[in-house]
Order: sequence, then structure tokens, then C-alpha cells
Amino acid sequence: MRKILVVGAGQSGLQLALGLQSHGYEVTLMSNRTPDEIRSGRVMSTQCMFDTALQHERDLQLNFWESQAPKIEGLGVSVAAPGSHDPGPTQRAIDWVGRLNGYAQSVDQRVKMAGWMETFAQRGGQVVIHGAAVGDLDYFSRTYDLVLVAAGKGELVSMFARDPERSPYSTPQRALAVAYVHGLGPRPEHPDFRAVRCNLVPGVGELFVMPTLTLSGPADILFWEGIPGGPLDVFDGVKDPAQHLALTLDLMAKFTPWEYARATKAELTDAGATLAGRYAPTVRNPVGQLPGGGLVLGVADVVVANDPITGQGSNSASKCAAAYLASILERGDKPFDEEWMRATFDRYWATAQHVTKWTNAMLAPPPEHILNLIGAAGQLQPVADRFANAFNDPADFENFFYDPEKTGAYLASVAGA
Repeated sequence: MRKILVVGAGQSGLQLALGLQSHGYEVTLMSNRTPDEIRSGRVMSTQCMFDTALQHERDLQLNFWESQAPKIEGLGVSVAAPGSHDPGPTQRAIDWVGRLNGYAQSVDQRVKMAGWMETFAQRGGQVVIHGAAVGDLDYFSRTYDLVLVAAGKGELVSMFARDPERSPYSTPQRALAVAYVHGLGPRPEHPDFRAVRCNLVPGVGELFVMPTLTLSGPADILFWEGIPGGPLDVFDGVKDPAQHLALTLDLMAKFTPWEYARATKAELTDAGATLAGRYAPTVRNPVGQLPGGGLVLGVADVVVANDPITGQGSNSASKCAAAYLASILERGDKPFDEEWMRATFDRYWATAQHVTKWTNAMLAPPPEHILNLIGAAGQLQPVADRFANAFNDPADFENFFYDPEKTGAYLASVAGA
């Protein structure tokens, strides 16, 4: 029986540990927090998982919350009209919603990671509650056949060198601020249709609103992404959750009044319901070398960390875990050497590269043909639907998004259909 150590108990680390466990591997999981500490802690992310990523969970029978979490049927885009920070009918220059072919869902990672970790332990997996340092891994690498690093923050990430060719940004491109709330009303134009809402405020940033399941039941996530130094970049140093929510709502009233109109009764779901921060999107070398010469393989956002503007973090983590699981199973009893590690990462990068390209494009001011595409989706439902479903499969953006000629030809074909 092959022994594998997974360091980090997020979406990818736990999905991989549970997947390997189900195939008879002897798996040890290292986490810096217990399930109870995770549940009682601060929210860790926004997460909206689309159909492909959800299917990876179903394949491993880990979709414990599927019947409880809101089913998200669409994805809508609204663009604030220039100078329209006054109430009135001209608030939105663009406003549409695309229908997803398969529903999406969001489960608060405090709920999911705590539940999955307890399941892993109940099924006989060894859980070590310990914040791992490089020195610890040096020791463990001699006793395990493979060490996987899935802890995306902290000292361990420094083992994986930044890949400058795949990392165009060296500084954070957005200041992030998250609040989980109860009491958000529906969009009046679609009261029974649950959708992720992407509100774009040109030159300022973005507000995402998404239904979720949290510790106290169904809720919504309010998520600002502010251009650094701009009017949304005001959350640094805000420690009081009530103040964080008040700031969130004030900014909604000013920049997205159509969303603020349904948030007048919003209140935080719990004391840990807010989060703020920023990080530079980075792709790293997937193989880390330990002081003693051992090698470790980076997983998910340890090696490919994109800005959350495209909502891909937990989707990418699920897809990475699925790709790595397949590569480990195929390897049989052969050694997990450096060549295998690089090939395993390349298998994941085949899908991740599309996410990175699209995310980095969305962080920059949109060129004219993209504005035309987003505008056309308001008149042409098939365009809105295709755009929405590309969140599930970002590779499709290659066919109609980046190249002005391909965009033009696609829009002409839909308009003429």
C-alpha cells in the first residue's frame, strides 16, 4: 500500500485525500486547524462551483450538501452606465442573464472542509493537526512515497518558484472584500430565478452576488473586487464585521443601486462572515525541492493562483484534484519522480491555462470587441447563455472571446441565425 501525505485541507487537498483513500491508499492529511476550529472561524473564500467541478465531487460521492445548497441556474452581467451613480432608469448600460446547462452551487468552505475532514477521519484516514513548515516536510518526505502540498498560503508556498512567463502581474490587481449575509431579497425582474450576478463598474471594480449555503442555512455572498487605490479599496484595517458590512452596503448604494435595493435588510450570517485581502495572481513551478533533497508536488492554488474575478478558484481546485488523482492511480507502483510530477502538473495545466488566460484578461480594461460581445448578449440570448456556460468550461472562450475577428464572426453567425 502506497503512503501519501497531503498537506492542506482545502477543496483540492481534501478531495484528493478522500479520493486516494477510496482507492485504498494510506493517506495522511495535515491541517493547521481542527474541523471545529474551521467551523467557528472566519469565512475562507467565495466559491461558486459549476457543473464539471460539482461532477468531480459526485463521482467521489462527496456531494453531501447538494440537496440543501441553492441551485444556481444562471449567470447575469450588469454594467453600470457611465456617470450613473445616481438613482434612475439609466443606472445600467447593460443587463442580462445567461442560463446554465447544469446548475452551479456554492457551499461555505467552513461547512464543506470541516465535514470532509471528519469523513476522512471516520473512514480511517490519519489527520495530523499541525501547521507544517519546510523542516517538517523534509522529515516526512523520507517516510512517504509522495508528498502533496495543497496549502496555498504561508511558508510552504515559497518552495515553489514563480513562473514569470505565465505570471504577467507581479502585484495584486484587485482589493477583495467578502460578506456573507441573510436577508437579501431577490432581483425583482427574476424573483424565482437564482443566478450569480456580476456587476461591472468601469474604472472602479466589480460586485459579485451569489447564493450560497452557510452554517446557518441558505444565504448570499456580497463580494467586492476593487481596483487598488480606487474608491472600493477601503477595507484594509477594517476589523469590525459590522463596519465591514456597512462599508459594503454604502458602496453598493453608490455604485450598484439596483443591487443595493434588495440589500436593505441584509445582516451578517455570523461573527466570522467577513473577509478582506489581496494577492498577486501567480503561476509557480510545480515541483518544490526540500533542503534534504526530497521533492514535493504543489497542488491547485499553490501552483496556479488566479484572481477570483472569474469565480474559478474552487472549480480549478476540484479539477486539479481530479487530474492528480487520475495520474496517481495510473502510476501504479512506479516511483513518483520529478518527471512524473511535471507531467502530472502539465495534465492539470491543460485546463488551468485557459482559466489563467481568461482571468488575466478580465483584470485588464476590456477592449472594444469584448464590450461589443457583452453588449450583444443583452440582445441575443444564445450569446448570454454561451458566456454563462464558459464559466464551467473556460476553454470555450478561445473560440469567441480573445480575437476580435472570431468575436465578430460569432456575433454575426448568431445574429443571422
